[in-house]
Amino acid sequence: MAEPLKNLYSTEYIELLCKSISLVYSNFNSAAFTEDTFNSQWEEYELKERMHHIATTLGLHLPKEYSKAIDILCLAFKKMNYAYGLENMIYQDFVEIYGLDFFDTSMKALEIFTVNSSSEFAIRVFILKYEDKTMSQMLVWATHKDEHIRRLASEGSRSRLPWAIALPAFKANPTSVIEILELLKDDSSAYVRKSVANNLNDISKDNPQLVKELTKKWIGFSKDRDALLKHGCRTLLKASDSEVLALFGFTQPTDISLENFTLTTSVKMGEELEFSFDIKNPASLGKLRIEFVLGFLRKNKKHNKKVFKICEGIYKEKSKKVSKSYSFRPISTRVYYEGEQKLSILINGVIFKEVVFNLD
Repeated sequence: MAEPLKNLYSTEYIELLCKSISLVYSNFNSAAFTEDTFNSQWEEYELKERMHHIATTLGLHLPKEYSKAIDILCLAFKKMNYAYGLENMIYQDFVEIYGLDFFDTSMKALEIFTVNSSSEFAIRVFILKYEDKTMSQMLVWATHKDEHIRRLASEGSRSRLPWAIALPAFKANPTSVIEILELLKDDSSAYVRKSVANNLNDISKDNPQLVKELTKKWIGFSKDRDALLKHGCRTLLKASDSEVLALFGFTQPTDISLENFTLTTSVKMGEELEFSFDIKNPASLGKLRIEFVLGFLRKNKKHNKKVFKICEGIYKEKSKKVSKSYSFRPISTRVYYEGEQKLSILINGVIFKEVVFNLD
């Protein structure tokens, strides 16, 4: 079993943190800070709770004046091992907890702390309180020479950033976010472009037509940009949106047939569903996106659909055999229920086969 993420905050990390702070602030009481960190509730805390607890505890052992405390942390951060990117987000959390009333000082600190880490969570409280000022700062960051700082402009403004507080204003009207994405859509860094794509995907969930229009406007200028757009449209593609599928060359299949379909009609919990089929066309198959959709039986006896891509590409041959399996081994992110499940085969968004099978 994988080590829980919360254990990233180990004794070794706290020792390194204490050492880094003590090098720039001789009055830091490492022993007292460590004791307060590993308190009686420590084992109960999950990852973000531990992060927040450490940041809060730092505030009890650093100077009360925010500007002095943040100067110490900025110097200490630069002495930390950058291999601790996720763990070092306690620095940004400190800004979120103690620095909301000190905009300019906090912006400078978050710019430092995001390098080889990320200030994507902390910046959001500033967007909520000072939307115009913060977004103006993000526009400046979007042109910064450091890719980590440019990425913060995109990642921090995502309306639906996982593990983070949502930004309802940007769900309703993402205009100011798109200004940032315009600057970053052709960024030289794949790290930044991936963030832009994820931001677009977030926007598509609330404003699908806007993302379609942007895609029409931006597509066809370079391979990197087209790849970004396709990743940014992944939710729309999985939803079999015919307009978006066509933008990426997946047109409605006309002469395609699906033949020789086989399926294990009964699967035991923990085992694999296996299925196969042939796709044929009198001419070449052409550009295809082949997916399967599982309708998982839920506790309420309804079915919840999940789309999985099998393959996609330009196929010059006239036929293609497809074999696939899906494991019903227990996983933490999905609960399986015994009973009738559903399977569909999609080609370029069109359903070619629908069947049911039992999970015992």
